[in-house]
Amino acid sequence: MKHPLHVTSEIGELQTVLLHRPGHEVENLTPDYLGRLLFDDIPYLPIIQKEHDYFAQTLRNRGVEVLYLTTLVTEALHTEEIREKFVDDILSESKITGEGVYRNLKEYLLSFPTKEMVEKIMAGVRKSEIPVSKKQHLYEMLEDHYPFYLDPMPNLYFTRDPAATIGNGLTINRMREEARRRESLFMTYVIKYHPRFANHDIPIWFNRDYEFPMEGGDELVLSKDTIAIGISARTAAKAIERFALNLFKRQQEIKRVVAVEIPKSRAFMHLDTVFTMVDYDKFTIHPAIQGPEGNMNIFILEKGKDEETLKITRKTNLLETLKEVLGLKEIALIPCGGGDDIAGPREQWNDGSNTLAIAPGVVVTYDRNYVSNQLLRENGVEVIEVLSSELARGRGGPRCMSMPLVRKDI
Repeated sequence: MKHPLHVTSEIGELQTVLLHRPGHEVENLTPDYLGRLLFDDIPYLPIIQKEHDYFAQTLRNRGVEVLYLTTLVTEALHTEEIREKFVDDILSESKITGEGVYRNLKEYLLSFPTKEMVEKIMAGVRKSEIPVSKKQHLYEMLEDHYPFYLDPMPNLYFTRDPAATIGNGLTINRMREEARRRESLFMTYVIKYHPRFANHDIPIWFNRDYEFPMEGGDELVLSKDTIAIGISARTAAKAIERFALNLFKRQQEIKRVVAVEIPKSRAFMHLDTVFTMVDYDKFTIHPAIQGPEGNMNIFILEKGKDEETLKITRKTNLLETLKEVLGLKEIALIPCGGGDDIAGPREQWNDGSNTLAIAPGVVVTYDRNYVSNQLLRENGVEVIEVLSSELARGRGGPRCMSMPLVRKDI
């Protein structure tokens, strides 16, 4: 079998992708806990599923193999021993510390068939699901105002963030926010125990046990030898350094990591919410990430004198840096919303710059961002629009919703 992971660019023809179809986790959102679970609104489940199915079918129509997270995790948990270990890890990471609650929750989850157990863990476990007679401690009764033993994971349909394919390896990420911390545990089990992956030597360039966070929305594979990573609200500079050291130590193909600082705000959550690659020499960009005359904080990390040091070169101009690292004379930066004072921020909020390239010059975008989409077409890019009224409520676009596993080389 060919290697199950291979991504050496942002734009190579997409062959295999990992998605997660939104499930009952989004119906466990309530107004009181939106902030805790990183949502601004509550999607309507039947419509968000319909829109997600449309997105998945759009990819299949272009010959892309679509895998689903729930299916892979279910198939990975193929023995009772692995199932029990997985539940223990989930409960530990959910900070279930009371012995009685831990035991009851473990017993409850393991009572389900594997697929239903995985779906239940994703959806969250309400306190009302565990009989009152099983609440054995005073603090359990005092905390009844909070409805969950296990919080739901409504952000799971953004499969880009918990793990990301780079070359033939993977980053399994430490998520910045506690609400998402458990998500990367799913990919740990898939890589370790799923038959599709377990028999391959898959390097892990960055692991979820590191103390500083890094998320896949900040990771862009610009070319076979250059990775870009956002220094953002969700990814720390120290994590990028750790990733670069691991990468340079364990392989020779990738020569540099370009760290790009972006404003640390909710609207500019990850690098891919303000900047994506759409063709060999074309990028979408939200102009607000640039300072006067295009100035930014950009750092090129390369291998240092030994395995524990890095050579770091500071740059200030994104356009010139891209030309340098990609060896191009000209590059087009296509502004979100055409750079308009109203359309730009509006369409960026609705992920107008969060495009998923499925081949050079072919991208999937949300239909609602009509100004940006038209501008992409005027720049020679084929734009495939997907439905977005409910999907967009989660603050992520087509790139956020997809984790490429295999792309053709360009």
